[in-house]
Amino acid sequence: MISKLLGLAALVAAVELPDDECADGEGQCALNALQLRGQQLASEDSNSSDSGPKCAPLSDPSNSVCAPVVRWASRGGQYDPHANDWFQDMQDISKVSFHHASLGDWQKLYYCAPPGGKQCGTPPCDCTHPPCNVCSFDSGGGGAAEAKGCAANPDSISCKPPKKALDYNGRAWDPMTVHGFGPFHVFAIGDWGGMDGSLRPIEGRPELIAYPQGAKSGPSVFPRTRWNKAHTKELCDHKQFVACYTTMGMMCDPGCGFVKGIDDQPQTLVASAMKMHAAKKDPAFILNVGDNFYWGGIEKTCGTPMNELSYTAHHQFNSIFEGIYNGKGLDGKVWLSVLGNHDWGGRVFNNGWDQQIAYTWKSPRWRLPAAYWSQHVDFTDAGFTMDIFLVDSNAMDAKDLMKDSEHNICGAEHNPAGATCASAGGPESLGSCKQWFWDLWAANQAWLAEGLSKSKADWQVAVTHFPCGHESSFWIGMHQQHGLDLLVTGHRHDQELWSPGRLGGLTCFVTGGGGGISSEATPNIHNKRDWYGEAQYGFYDLLVSKNTISITSINWNGYEIMTRKVYPK
Repeated sequence: MISKLLGLAALVAAVELPDDECADGEGQCALNALQLRGQQLASEDSNSSDSGPKCAPLSDPSNSVCAPVVRWASRGGQYDPHANDWFQDMQDISKVSFHHASLGDWQKLYYCAPPGGKQCGTPPCDCTHPPCNVCSFDSGGGGAAEAKGCAANPDSISCKPPKKALDYNGRAWDPMTVHGFGPFHVFAIGDWGGMDGSLRPIEGRPELIAYPQGAKSGPSVFPRTRWNKAHTKELCDHKQFVACYTTMGMMCDPGCGFVKGIDDQPQTLVASAMKMHAAKKDPAFILNVGDNFYWGGIEKTCGTPMNELSYTAHHQFNSIFEGIYNGKGLDGKVWLSVLGNHDWGGRVFNNGWDQQIAYTWKSPRWRLPAAYWSQHVDFTDAGFTMDIFLVDSNAMDAKDLMKDSEHNICGAEHNPAGATCASAGGPESLGSCKQWFWDLWAANQAWLAEGLSKSKADWQVAVTHFPCGHESSFWIGMHQQHGLDLLVTGHRHDQELWSPGRLGGLTCFVTGGGGGISSEATPNIHNKRDWYGEAQYGFYDLLVSKNTISITSINWNGYEIMTRKVYPK
């Protein structure tokens, strides 16, 4: 492991950008490095053109940073003992093995997914398999655009992506039909997407590695912080937590409550429990409450054309989603999804959130066509229906410029100068960011109230990211005045099945323990002093019939912990 890290470091000989945000030596250094360092190197036209950037030869001044290492790689570098590791993306990007790659193919690799971080400033004009100037990935078909019925109804939003990412806000996806007499299982999960340690980032971004063991294929957990239950005392800061992960608990402050074997692999543990349960229960679909990729969603700047899937997005989806949630009972099952605050960027607003929406038309099971949207489900044989409203509540983390920089999508400290997502339909500037998100929330509120009032379904369910307790009066009103039956949330990194009395009769649960980030409190079952709910890592299984929804909390080890029933209002 260490030799691979040292070998990769040998590829990076240029002067690195300073970690100015780490000057104080505090524990936020790794977190800051994952998001801010080097963003000033992002291409100025990455947010403006549908035709891809202009090409240039390797000798062009725009490629001065990458040219030496590209020439080295195309000659002797490909025979290095670590070459299979370094150049593993060549086949996907250039459609040739690195031993048969042309110089243009090498330039394209270092433009799209640069090993060691030395990105070429422009793509090549010549390569083995054009087009040479884009990094979009052809998923090979099977996405929503191939859905049945598109020939008869080509204007359906399922048949083609929007011109801008948010053009379908408030729209309904084609009705879903579930056959059988039930009852039916529906899973719910959130905050599940760990860090992709094998991603070769672009735009000067560093690798998604918070500790040495994260330098691997597949997900690694982001070590956050841990506080007491009242959130008045920090028990473990980020720096202390990183030490726990680095030493696998051998040099770990007791306040961190680190449990080896659980805290170091929660996403895969929860996924394994989910697979085991799915093989037995065969869920109809999955409700996904967001925070799909830590630390900051898709690691590129917003603005990729909606009919394209960037290589960065392809890699993250393959490593963190497709390669993890599969097998009997999960294959082919649709994930009805929303964005979380980290999907928007976490502490910036201009990361590749639009690529998560674009993936809807590249995958047969990922469904996120807009920031807020709805899904009607007809359980035909069982004789009942359900309307699901997928709501964006991330305005809760859109604050004043100078406020709470570590939990502020619109903060001045971490957003790069000139940040904009105008071409994707998002915030036009940092100055307008907060108002943009709160206007989005107001639109969500009006849309949901209207949709609930018009719904004739037997069940009305809302799915959103921010947890039970946020905007309480609004959600109580949706239940008492408009008939909302169930609220499904995340954001807090644990599992909490609330009693209806806490929200004016509305049943709500938090499923933020998917394992992409460390849990709120220690998962040690002998130390529950700071637990908010019944578990730290896990998911929920909803058993749905015409007259009841039975909600069961499933722990990371597959144990069923708690069950509560919901009745239609």
